[in-house]
Amino acid sequence: MTTRITVLGGYGNFGKRICETLAADPDVALIVAGRSGEIAHRFADELLAAGPPASIECAEIDINGPHFSEELARLGPEIVVHTCGPFQGQDHHVATTCIDMGSHYLDLADDRRFVCDIVKLDAHAKQNDVLLVSGASTVPGLSSVVVDALRAKLHRLDAIDIAIAPGNRAERGKATVRSILSGVGHRFARWRHEQWTDAFGWMNVRRADFGDTVGRRWLANVDVPDLELFASRYAPIRSVSFQAGLEISLLHLTLWAMALLTRAHLVQSWAKYANAVFSLSKLFAPFGTDVGGMFVRLSGVDTENAPKHVQWSLTAENGVGPYVPALSAIILCRKLVKGELSHRGALPCLGMYGLDEFSELAEQWNIRQTVETLDG
Repeated sequence: MTTRITVLGGYGNFGKRICETLAADPDVALIVAGRSGEIAHRFADELLAAGPPASIECAEIDINGPHFSEELARLGPEIVVHTCGPFQGQDHHVATTCIDMGSHYLDLADDRRFVCDIVKLDAHAKQNDVLLVSGASTVPGLSSVVVDALRAKLHRLDAIDIAIAPGNRAERGKATVRSILSGVGHRFARWRHEQWTDAFGWMNVRRADFGDTVGRRWLANVDVPDLELFASRYAPIRSVSFQAGLEISLLHLTLWAMALLTRAHLVQSWAKYANAVFSLSKLFAPFGTDVGGMFVRLSGVDTENAPKHVQWSLTAENGVGPYVPALSAIILCRKLVKGELSHRGALPCLGMYGLDEFSELAEQWNIRQTVETLDG
């Protein structure tokens, strides 16, 4: 018996990496789906040319089309993976469609409201005996797994600091650019010093050291689900922060300047300029590196009440960084196929697999991880 998995946006920046990996599973019948039937067909042919164990089909389908529900139901998936970002401003109609037709659902959303509000569908999902998981990506999927694995090294956890810095030459899509621009200069709440305080997208610029391979990178505020979810999941924690950055200084500081213009009410939203910014970004494609990094830093105290810090770091070289956001969804798909996920309902992706499961998959692309414990 095979499990039918439809990947919406299956030829996109992250979707194609999910499809490439799942195609190696003989227990999977894979459906590459997207708005362009031609591109979906071409990518499916590329996968088939490699002689994968999985069976592979393709389908033309638009999540915003008038007949989306009927078209998805005709494909008969048992699992749907939604990668069609940006998720900012999207509703949960894809997830609701999956509930109604009895299909499990995963998405790679990084939008705070989209991920946190998935719980509104919990009762409906349980009634139809399906699992809906939102944020099966780097955040909060992987980040929560890392915190869960490392928090035992501290007697008391006081603060979580997460940062992501992709290499400039790593592949990115228009949806990613639009997602970034939608948050530039906009206010959001973060848990800091045991209270909710205001922060603004792409402000509070700083430089951080990601280690010898990645080096020092610029960082700035980004609104992600972790800021809300971790404040309650790891209570009574004192602070949760998340920042991201661009490798090229000119590009990063330009976003900071754009944030200032939004703060001054001169530009309401930069998202409408996403196509132009995406085109301009290609001019900088030859610069920088294809090396990306991420760290999750936990701060607290040891059993003697002395300050202690634990840092998990990830390094992705040779342009494999875009695989990192895809790995959580791949792991959960495989667990569903094997019948290892019995939970039903709708929930954010928090601690839904082990760090050892991530490590085993990450090794295929030589994605390296280190853990360092510092006292004082």
